[in-house]
Amino acid sequence: MQRTAGLVAAAAVLMVLGTAPAGAADGWQKVGSDARSGVSGIAYEGRTPHGAGVRALIVHDNKDTGQRRLSRITDKKGSDSVTPVTWDGPEPVDLEAIEAVPQKPSEYLALASRGIVYHLEVSGSKAKVLDYTPLPAIGGGDNFESIALVARNGHLAALWADRGAGQDRPATLYAAPFTFDDYGQPQFGSVTHRTYRAAYPAGDAARHISDISVTDSGRIIVSSATDEGDDGPFDSAVSDAGRVTVSAAGRAGVTLAASPKVLQTFPRHKIEGVECLPGSADALLGTDDENLGGYLRTAPLCGA
Repeated sequence: MQRTAGLVAAAAVLMVLGTAPAGAADGWQKVGSDARSGVSGIAYEGRTPHGAGVRALIVHDNKDTGQRRLSRITDKKGSDSVTPVTWDGPEPVDLEAIEAVPQKPSEYLALASRGIVYHLEVSGSKAKVLDYTPLPAIGGGDNFESIALVARNGHLAALWADRGAGQDRPATLYAAPFTFDDYGQPQFGSVTHRTYRAAYPAGDAARHISDISVTDSGRIIVSSATDEGDDGPFDSAVSDAGRVTVSAAGRAGVTLAASPKVLQTFPRHKIEGVECLPGSADALLGTDDENLGGYLRTAPLCGA
């Protein structure tokens, strides 16, 4: 039942974006027209009533007061729409990732590039900030574009990463047990970390980890990207980076692949959002192609 629902949702994603001409030939559908409307992170929100479509939340990396931070992509009877979600609370600067909180419907974590985590409750067209806190163990020069939560054995673990920069700075992948306190503030346990170099793309403009998702079986799926400037050129790949486990005692364990397996490359796009759809082999991918806008597509990258 769960897998069937996931496959229905994944198929519906393909219909969500209608028949937008830009990028349609290679599977990408345009969802934003400029640098303020690209996809910097994505979280599957759920199916629409009667399972006819899907909803996803996307964050935007805007920095100025009053600019949009959060949107919802919704399929309604085969037609797509991108609508704003009002941010209610302290306004973040440069949101780069968003993740649903397991077993807590309507609750999400959003992450800003400097390492501030926002605990959100999303209801209708409003996202209320319940609390916020800095990530633990922030290293010098860290720039964050990813966060994922894993539920196993009755415990939660969090994964997040400094994106890295070119050959001289690999990404650093962090992991820790995760809970909330009585006020809803995110709480992190003992932190471990590993370095990670993307197999593709390469070069001085490479960001080794631009987003993270975890499959039902515990595989760590990461996107990597190059950004040569606001007009590109861009390049991306999605890779199998390793595995995460959560012990019966709640300890988070990460094993990274010695040679990450590149699952698929995506020329001309800068992927900053990757989300494995529940119960499905499909990933929902989002791009922030700066002045060229934002794009969305699915690809079968999250199988066992």
